[in-house]
Amino acid sequence: MRAAVIHRPGGPEVLELVDLPTPEARDGEVLIRVRAFGLNRAEIFTRQGDSGASVQWPRVIGIECVGEVVAAPGTDLQPGQKVAAMMGGMGRAYDGSYAEYTRVPRPSVFPVQTDLDWATFGALPEMFQTSNGSLTTGLQIKAGQTILIRGGTSSIGMTSAALAHQRGLTVLSTTRDPKKTGALRAIGVDHVLTDPGGSLVNLVNELVPGGVDRVLDLIGTSTLPDSLKCAAPGGLVCMTGMLGGEWVWEGFQPFLDLPNGVFLTSYSGGSEDISADQLQTFVSAVEAGKAPSNLDRTFPFEHIVAAHHFMEGNRAKGKLVVLL
Repeated sequence: MRAAVIHRPGGPEVLELVDLPTPEARDGEVLIRVRAFGLNRAEIFTRQGDSGASVQWPRVIGIECVGEVVAAPGTDLQPGQKVAAMMGGMGRAYDGSYAEYTRVPRPSVFPVQTDLDWATFGALPEMFQTSNGSLTTGLQIKAGQTILIRGGTSSIGMTSAALAHQRGLTVLSTTRDPKKTGALRAIGVDHVLTDPGGSLVNLVNELVPGGVDRVLDLIGTSTLPDSLKCAAPGGLVCMTGMLGGEWVWEGFQPFLDLPNGVFLTSYSGGSEDISADQLQTFVSAVEAGKAPSNLDRTFPFEHIVAAHHFMEGNRAKGKLVVLL
């Protein structure tokens, strides 16, 4: 099989298309013929060597895919079934989805019935899992609340906005590109904030005096101090993404940086946080036109290096998918 292998951490050019033996499914595992996989910024961090000691080189990265079951000994899945796979160590503890075939433990595999094309289907699994987990586990949202989403035109930002709108929240979302305002309004964003690259507190308070109930921060530690100030007393701020590329909050001083009564949490859950029924419901909603896929564009597998350059350059306004 063809696979994109990384032998050492680095830039997009370290992704090398090579031939590898096709893996064989062992008992309790699922061998998947990969038809498409979404790109995730977490894969940039792994490629750069920032995902910890669990990653051994060489490695095939990739934390999600969609495709068809080839073999699944000792499981309830049958050859030919359409499935999505995500997380559970994919692309870190063991070889992941950047390949024509991948071998995944059964708990990380979700059977799905759909007639969506592979590109649209491939945009959904991790995007839905992370967005849903951020809103439910991370932010414990309720209808009638206000929510600010920073990093709004990322695939997670757009899916989170659509889900929050569907669940009865008033949605504020950010973009640094005024040309993306229409795309945000189309998915249910009530107030689009053009991010000046600094503080949003004044903009937020003009729309919601006293601050919002919930903040989903997908930028990371560089914007967290300001995100906390945008929340109302009793509000929750959840950091899920690191679009800003910074892992560490330098100089963090709790008494100065945490406003009274504002709660800070994070979300980094995995496939165990959603059920097959929940993923099926979302996929079916996309198929029926009741939920957005947020698919921006696709790349052929041969252009995996260019795809990583595009993702790392923050040029997408939605999900990027690689087709095999």
